[in-house]
Amino acid sequence: MALRRRAVALTALAGVLTVAGCGGDGDPKAKGQASPGASAKPGKAKAKAAEAAPKEPFTIAFGGDTHFEGGLRGRLASPATALGPIARTLRAADLAMVNLETAITTGGSPAPGKEFTFRAPPSAFAALKGAGVDVVSMANNHGMDFMESGLRDSLKAIKRTGFPVVGIGRNAEEAYRAHRVTVKGNKVAIVGATQVLDDHLIQAWTATDAKGGLASAKDEPRMVQAVKDARKGSDLVIVHLHWGQELKACPLPRQQALAKKLVEAGADVVVGGHAHVPLGGGYMDGKYVHYGMGNFVFSSANGQTANSGVLLLRVEDGKVGAAKWKPARISGGLPMPLSGAAAAAEVKRWNGLRSCTGLSARP
Repeated sequence: MALRRRAVALTALAGVLTVAGCGGDGDPKAKGQASPGASAKPGKAKAKAAEAAPKEPFTIAFGGDTHFEGGLRGRLASPATALGPIARTLRAADLAMVNLETAITTGGSPAPGKEFTFRAPPSAFAALKGAGVDVVSMANNHGMDFMESGLRDSLKAIKRTGFPVVGIGRNAEEAYRAHRVTVKGNKVAIVGATQVLDDHLIQAWTATDAKGGLASAKDEPRMVQAVKDARKGSDLVIVHLHWGQELKACPLPRQQALAKKLVEAGADVVVGGHAHVPLGGGYMDGKYVHYGMGNFVFSSANGQTANSGVLLLRVEDGKVGAAKWKPARISGGLPMPLSGAAAAAEVKRWNGLRSCTGLSARP
């Protein structure tokens, strides 16, 4: 796990992370060591100390759709630099997450009837870890691009590397199960699911009690229950969804309806992707919702689909108190951080995307 304690006081970060809608050029401060709850040695004394660990404010970084197609595949040979300069922003957060939009396999046959199919070798996990990514969701419309054999390979790679992945599993229980981690004394639960699947693949790709696959947000009662289960014993619940419509910069009614149900079920943060362009974010009943992160590490990004960035959230006492967009522009498949006037203009544009979401700029 890449959770590390930052070397400077969080008061410095609080000055940088202002309320949703504010931007800037400086990166947050570096991560530090794992929280006591995550690293405590066996024994009653250690266990009690972990339970009593103080809950400190912390930051979360979210990136969008990520794969390793085209020229990006060769970058996996150097995990520490595979994601380029954006890794600095990911490493600086206490918890970082992206949508891994690919099957993890080197064999198998592509799914029938799909124009685009993505896959990457298990070394993709090393590259993500090297860039500071702590957890990914594979619940999306490319997570099983190489069908059942690709699923088996993906699950083997997840088990072998130990890299935290949500939204995929050997059965529905495993696919909907939350990943739990302690961050600076805060117990965080993360659930992943997809609302987007090709119609002819829904049955084959959806995890059930009898077979492996992806967690589907189309089964709303199951999704709501997954959030309620994640809520138990957690200080913060994150739901990562693959949803929306490609190239549409405003959320669909079904996205808004699902977000409402998940917030009511106990989600504190709901984020997602799929549209390949950034959408707006803000507060719903005091909880933070972001309807689309856009592309992140994506070989074919160009034009409007090359608009990218990192969403930074500051969490204190189980609540998102500040949100910030660190804009980037994809070049050669990698998100290159913007600065100066270009960054300010993009942050202003991003803030404007909230106008069609029904979300508030403040809690």
